[in-house]
Amino acid sequence: MNDLNRVSSRLSEEAFLANKGLSNEVGIHVFCYDPKDELTVRTFFESLKKKTDVPYRLIECDLYKIFLQICEEKHILKTIPNMEERKGKEYLSEQLQKVATPEAFVEKMKYEPHNKGDILLITGVGKVYPFMRSHKILDNIQHIFSDIPVLMLYPGTFNGQDLGLFGKFLDGHYYRAFNLL
Repeated sequence: MNDLNRVSSRLSEEAFLANKGLSNEVGIHVFCYDPKDELTVRTFFESLKKKTDVPYRLIECDLYKIFLQICEEKHILKTIPNMEERKGKEYLSEQLQKVATPEAFVEKMKYEPHNKGDILLITGVGKVYPFMRSHKILDNIQHIFSDIPVLMLYPGTFNGQDLGLFGKFLDGHYYRAFNLL
C-alpha cells in the first residue's frame, strides 16, 4: 500500500498536530483503505504507536474492544449468543444498540489531559459494525476532542460526505471530516 508510506510524515506535520482544519474546523481525519489490507494497515499502525522519535503519540481506541467492555460491564456479554439464537439477529441488534450507545462509547474513549502531539486513533470500525456506526462516533466526539487531531482507520471509502463501509454499505453521512491523505 503506497499510501502507508505517506502517513507517518502527514502525522508529523505541524499543521496537522496543531489540529487546524479548513476554516478552523475540528481536525477529524479518515484514513481509508481496502478491507483486504486490514492486517497490513493494523500492523503498520501498531509499529507507529511504538515509535518514540516522532512528534506525535497515537492514543488508540478500538471500537470493538470498547463494545465488549460495555457489554461486560452491563453483564450481558455471555448472554448475547443465546439471545441471538432465541430472538434473532434483528432483535439482538436493537437491544445492543440500546446498551452500547454512542455516548457510552465516547465515555470510554475520554482521557485527560490531552497533550501536545496526541492523536486519537479510532480503530475497529469494521469489527463493531453493525452495532455501532462510525458516523455516530464522530458526531459525538468532536466537542470532546476538539483540541487534538482524530484519525479514524476506515475499511472502505469516504468521499467527503458519505462513509462506505467495506465498499458495500452506506455507513452514514458525515461531512465534517477530511481524508487524511
